[in-house]
Amino acid sequence: MMSKDILDGLRMFGLALVPALFGIICHEVAHGWIAYKLGDPTAKYLGRLTLNPIKHIDPVGLGVFAVTALFMPFAIGWAKPVPVQSRYFKHPREGMVFVSLAGPVANLLVAFLCALVLKLTYNLEDSGLLTASLPLEIIQSSAKIGIGINCALAWFNLMPIPPLDGSHIVSGLLPASVADQFQSIGRYGMIIIVLLLSTGFFGRIIVPLIRQTAKIITTLAGL
Repeated sequence: MMSKDILDGLRMFGLALVPALFGIICHEVAHGWIAYKLGDPTAKYLGRLTLNPIKHIDPVGLGVFAVTALFMPFAIGWAKPVPVQSRYFKHPREGMVFVSLAGPVANLLVAFLCALVLKLTYNLEDSGLLTASLPLEIIQSSAKIGIGINCALAWFNLMPIPPLDGSHIVSGLLPASVADQFQSIGRYGMIIIVLLLSTGFFGRIIVPLIRQTAKIITTLAGL
């Protein structure tokens, strides 16, 4: 018989899967869409400017998300990165800053969408058009988790550690020679990220940011 911790983990994974997957996909599509608007047709030609999850799911990234969500105090996962070729941009370094910002901004918009879904269901309950039920509880719980998880995706990706989006933003603001040296630590990026997550260092930095951002978003949604 499964332990309570595993059952709780399975429940949390089930509730988080849809908003997390949707947020990750929107994150990648936003990168590709901004790159396309700046002149790079790569993502469009490869069929990546779509919300179809089949085009974006990385089996390894999804598997890591499942394992960490079930058994670790933190969850990490990823989709297939949308290819971006900055040589198409009129101003490549500035263009990459906008492309990199697009992903976290998309996550904040998804968090706001989750808040609107939550607000709508509450309003429908109050008006008597919806009654308490298991499906409604699942939708509301998933929307609540979606707010937090997409705020987390936004702030996590803004951390200035290669290959996260924040590192590309920092690189675009640094002199070119310094930016190249900064990006060279990318070969150790995943090791650094895992160490910072496992030691709780990331949590001490971004958890307050996540909570405050979620509070602002829910307030804007009227919750």
